Amino acid sequence: MAASPALRPAAARRHPGRCFRRGQEGTGRLREGSERLRRGRCRRAAGGCGGGRAGAAGGAGVAPRAGSSKMLPTTLVNSGSQGNGVLSRRDAARHTAGAKRYKYLRRLFHFRQMDFEFALWQMLYLFTSPQRVYRNFHYRKQTKDQWARDDPAFLVLLSIWLCVSTVGFGFVLDMGFFETIKLLLWVVFIDCVGVGLLIATLMWFISNKYLVKQQNRDYDVEWGYAFDVHLNAFYPLLVILHFIQLFFINYVIISDSVIGYFVGNTLWLIAIGYYIYVTFLGYSALPFLKNTAILLYPFALLIMLYLISLACGWNFTKMLCSFYKYRVK
Repeated sequence: MAASPALRPAAARRHPGRCFRRGQEGTGRLREGSERLRRGRCRRAAGGCGGGRAGAAGGAGVAPRAGSSKMLPTTLVNSGSQGNGVLSRRDAARHTAGAKRYKYLRRLFHFRQMDFEFALWQMLYLFTSPQRVYRNFHYRKQTKDQWARDDPAFLVLLSIWLCVSTVGFGFVLDMGFFETIKLLLWVVFIDCVGVGLLIATLMWFISNKYLVKQQNRDYDVEWGYAFDVHLNAFYPLLVILHFIQLFFINYVIISDSVIGYFVGNTLWLIAIGYYIYVTFLGYSALPFLKNTAILLYPFALLIMLYLISLACGWNFTKMLCSFYKYRVK
């Protein structure tokens, strides 16, 4: 019989071992009850998750595996996508063209977020191995679900190259300060950006209209990727015509000799040929496009025009210099 509160201290003093054993038994029962309660909650949670999975498997016509009803109660089902693999509204909004454009333009004003080292690596390999550059576009598609660049570092470095080479062009042509600035604005906003937007839009339309294997929304060429292909192809052309050619203009190319227009026109052949080839690599890297070899057909027209220019004595570099001087008047 339990002792009254007044007698408990005395009983405890008379039988200390018995009271200690009773206290241990009470603590053990309390732990056992807590353990049973926890196990019951885990079984209910596992049964609910297992039942939901079994129901989904039954609805899909697939029988659940034995033991598949066991699931940790802390396991969460991914809410980012639906059961059929379709992205949720929030994730779909993140992958829209407007969201990608906003992210790209926002990073344009944060230089610390740009990877200039990787952009320099791309510029180097555009001359030595352009296939490796487009292989990286595959990795971006697998990791970030987009083909186009999400880092504007390449565009920033290309703009710097364009400004430096244009200033060098103005120096070689004996232009003044304001004439060089005017030429710089023309080259950046008209030759690079304006013509680039036009070519990218035209190639984007042609590739989606005639080169896609299956006319499906899941298979389409991103406009940003078309613009990136233009920038990749424009960079070697810029280096050849606006940098390497500068060392030969006044001493070789401008002269009326055969060597002058041969050297100048050959540089133009290499530069435009490189542009066509890098553009072809860009669109042939997309696995859902067909008949991309037709992008190499302009090579025949280019070689024919090159031979005609040599036969007629046309000097494309001399025409370009005259056009640049006419622009800045």
